[in-house]
This record gives sequence, structure tokens and C-alpha cells, in this order.
Amino acid sequence: GRVYFKKYKTLRKFCIFKFYKRVEMNNQNIKKAYLAAGCFWGVEYHFAKLSGVISAASGYMGGNMPNPSYEMVCTGFSGHLEVVEVSYDGNIVSYESILKLFFEIHNFTQTNGQGPDIGTQYLSAIFYANEDEKETCEKVIKVLEDKGFKVATSLYEMVPFYEAEDYHQDYYERHQKVPYCHSYRKIF
Repeated sequence: GRVYFKKYKTLRKFCIFKFYKRVEMNNQNIKKAYLAAGCFWGVEYHFAKLSGVISAASGYMGGNMPNPSYEMVCTGFSGHLEVVEVSYDGNIVSYESILKLFFEIHNFTQTNGQGPDIGTQYLSAIFYANEDEKETCEKVIKVLEDKGFKVATSLYEMVPFYEAEDYHQDYYERHQKVPYCHSYRKIF
């Protein structure tokens, strides 16, 4: 496939370029999942490494105003969650596999945030696009409950996704660090 550049500004106003494999977005097998699992930097980090994922973008969903800023979301009054939009090729990775990784990289039993990040913007949630996705979510949650977990993850119907500011995109990759509150643990 073709390669194109995706440009991001950093806080220092430098630009860096990231290579992405170009994918025809009209392909029926290109899908999106919207996942909230605490700070979006760590979620994005783990999904960007999953085979079949085309991109992972940090953003906001679920609030009561359009186009919120990070500062608005951090107050807790906008009602938004930090969310990652995961674009993936359904021929390579399934929605169920996406969900399983989601549950394996955060504490889905925590009710007030994620790790040291406390607040409503850090709650665990999945935004589903249709009944098939909702049923898949419920199926995976049932497996976790059968394993003895008390799942705090909320399920919501799709609402608009607002991409976060440039300095939030690919945060750990740009800073050559690893997430402090997201780590992989095998559950499934």
C-alpha cells in the first residue's frame, strides 16, 4: 500500500511525522471502536501496537457540550470521558479481540477513575455503534463476571467523538516513555 505522513504538533511547536499505511476508508472491513479506560495516553499506546489496528486517536465523548478542551474535561463538569478511537481492519482483528485487550490493559473494576487518575473523565466505558457491538460487549463482560470480576465498565450508545488536542496524540511514543497506569495482564 501507499504510505502517507500524519503530522502532529508538539508543545514545543516542533513537528514530527509518523508513517501510516494508507488504507481505503471505504473498505467495509475498516471499523472503529470507542473505548474509555482512564488516561487516553496509555490506552492509545497499547492499541497502536495491536496487529490489525490502523490508528488510535485520543479524544473525548459523552459530555454535554461540543468540542471540549482538555481543560474543560479535567474540571469534570463537561461530562466527557477520555476516549480512544481505535480504527481497525476487521479482516485482521475482531471487535471481540479489541474488547479483550481493552479489559486486559486497565482496572475495569475501579469505580472512581483509573489507578492514580481519579475523576469522572477517567471512568471505564465502551461506546457501541450497533446492537451487534452491544451484544459482544455484554458477552465479554459476562465472561469476566463468570471469572469472579465485578465489572464497573459502562456501556453507552454512540455519541460524537471529539479528537483531543495534538499534544495528546501519540504521547508515549513521542516522549519515549511507557504508560504509568496501563499495563497488560492476561485474563482471557
